[in-house]
This record gives sequence, C-alpha cells and structure tokens, in this order.
Amino acid sequence: MTIGVAVIGAGMAGRGHAAAYRAATSLYESNLPEVKLVSIGDVNAQFGEAAAKRFGFERHDSDWRAIADDPNIHAVSVVVANHLHREIVEGLLAAGKNVLCEKPLSDTLDDARAMVAAANNAKGIARIGLTFLRNPAIAAVQQIIASGQLGKVLHFSGDYWCDYSCDPNAPISWRYKGGMGTGALADVGSHLTYIAEFITGKTFKSISGAQFVTSITERPVAAAAVMGHGAAEVTGQMDTVENDDYAGFTADFGGVAGVIQVSRVAAGQPNSLEFEVYCEKGAAKFSMTRPAEFQLMLREDKQGQTGFRTVLVGPDHPYVAGGVAIDAPGIGVGQNDQFFFQNRAFLAEVAGLPETSKLPFCATFEDGLHNMQIIEAAIQSGMANGAASAVPAATPSYIR
Repeated sequence: MTIGVAVIGAGMAGRGHAAAYRAATSLYESNLPEVKLVSIGDVNAQFGEAAAKRFGFERHDSDWRAIADDPNIHAVSVVVANHLHREIVEGLLAAGKNVLCEKPLSDTLDDARAMVAAANNAKGIARIGLTFLRNPAIAAVQQIIASGQLGKVLHFSGDYWCDYSCDPNAPISWRYKGGMGTGALADVGSHLTYIAEFITGKTFKSISGAQFVTSITERPVAAAAVMGHGAAEVTGQMDTVENDDYAGFTADFGGVAGVIQVSRVAAGQPNSLEFEVYCEKGAAKFSMTRPAEFQLMLREDKQGQTGFRTVLVGPDHPYVAGGVAIDAPGIGVGQNDQFFFQNRAFLAEVAGLPETSKLPFCATFEDGLHNMQIIEAAIQSGMANGAASAVPAATPSYIR
C-alpha cells in the first residue's frame, strides 16, 4: 500500500503540513505504509512551485480539481482561506479522498453543517486540524488533571497574544474580512477555545461579556499576492478592516468559570498562547513562548515550600517518545512538531492502523462545528452588549 498525499495551500500553515507529511514515516513505529509526496496545490503557481520543490513533492497544481481527479492521491490537507473550505472539501470527499482540514472548519455555520453532512456520507475520512492538542506540554497537563491528581477544576484563564497585525501598513487580506468574531477570535482564539475544553474536561455551556475591538480600521491594498502574515508591496488604495483585532469574554463550563482574551495587535508578542488552570489540589500553567515545559504547583507540598515548579517535557510525556529524532529529556519541542504528530496520526487512520492512547486520531468535523458554535456564541454575546449566549450541547472527541 502507498498513500499519495497532497496539500492544498502553500502558505504558512500549508508548509507546516507539507513538512509533516515529509517526516511522517520517520515518526513512531515503522508500520506506516510508504508515503508518496505528490502535489502542492495553490492558485499562485509561484508559491505552489516553491513549496513543492522545498518539501520534495513531485509537482504543483494551480487548480485543486487536479488533485481531486488524481487516483494516486489518497490523503489531502486543505489549508486555504476559510471561505474556500467547503467547496474544496466537498469536492475532495466526493472524489473519495481522505481530508484533513485546517480550523476553523469554515466561515459560516451553514457551510460547516454542510461539511459535516458531506463527511458523514463520504467513503473517506474527514478530520480537522486542532493542532495544539498535540503539544506535549499541553497534553501532559491534561493527563495530570484527568488523573485527578489536582482534584476538581475551579477556573481557567487563557490568552493568545499575537502581533502580526500591529503594523497599520500591513496589507489587507482575507483575514481582515467578515464580521466581528471572524478576525482574531476565529484565527487564534479558536485554538484557545478547544484547549480550554481539553484541559478542564468540560464543554462550554455559555459565554457572556463578549467584547470586540477593531484597532486598525483600514489597511492598504497589496500590489501582489500576499503569503501568510508576510510583508508585501502595497498600492495607495485603502480597504476597510471588517473584523476584530481584539476579543475577550467570560465562559461558563458548567461549574467551572473561565476568561479568554485574544489579540492580533499585541506588540512584542509574536505567538504567545498561554493559560492557567486552578484546581482544588494545585494548579498548572503553560506558555507557548516556552513550549517544551509547563509549570506545576501541588498543594500537598510542605508549608513554606509550595510554589510553581518547572517541568521539562520528555519521553515520559505525550508524543515525545519516538516523535522527535532525539527523544531525550530536555531536548525540546515546538509548534512545527505539533503538525508532525497530527499528520502522522491522520495517516495512521488513513492506513487503517488501530488507534492508540499514544497517538489518538485527529478531531472530527463535528468537533470543528462545535468549535465554530463557541465562536458564534461569543459573537451573539457581543451583539447583545455582553448578555449570556448559550453554546449548543456537544461531546467533543478530545474530551470523551
């Protein structure tokens, strides 16, 4: 058996998927079939060709339909603008492909529901990339809490600060279009929402006090195609920013309180996802600025000796053993590794290998819909001047 793979989208996250597929057969047990790197798809031929050459893919395609029509391609990552997800994913599933779609699942709930229906009727596997579930430190904190060592969860606080939009001269792109809630909240906050559920072991019940701010209301139009958050030559024309630079809200997890804030204009914070979780018998903290460690506090320590200790991730924690070339304690992992672990799990499921606790399969499209419903509840709270907005009941696969 050979698994032919393709990536649609040659931007920042697309390159993460391409690198992950290239590394997949070197991770964990050697039971994965041969993985053939077939195509990088991107409407910008220059971007697609450069990514294909860099990561060792056979070719690039400017039309995703060429990938859908290729019988030698079996697994495809979809890593393009949110509003393009539905058409591409439905087309790939109809062609019998196995699909790993980047979050958020789509840009509207109607499209997301349609994608869930398409996934349920498809022969292939449909999964969503909730990449931070694969961070060894985050997963280690989840295991500690799930074991009961820290007792009942009391409250959770999470921030995701980024500065990729600080420069008012950074060009307009699809990321700045759509209503409030489709900006910083959908882009980076969607990660923090599933992390909150993963860590607490509880789902969102309602959201209140939501607030959205657009700090930079206009941006210049680029003179050429823009990749990711990169700089580009701009024209003298300006265009309106339609969504949020900052978002914040409080959450009810059913007996557990939470506060979440996100920003894409937090100067000096290039990628600072962080959270704190407080429990009856202790607490834990994590920051993406130091991704290979977490902070742990145990109340059972002697009086006068309590406090947070630093725990370095290593082979005793999730994903590390066999997942990195040097899997010794203290070597470290980063955000790129999360894609490696995620895509390896996706290929294992495509290959029909059994799921294991060491490498659980990826989240479902139903999980992706739930993630969007959380964002929608925040949007509704903001529109109602902070009034509470309920989140539909769900049982995400990552907390079952």
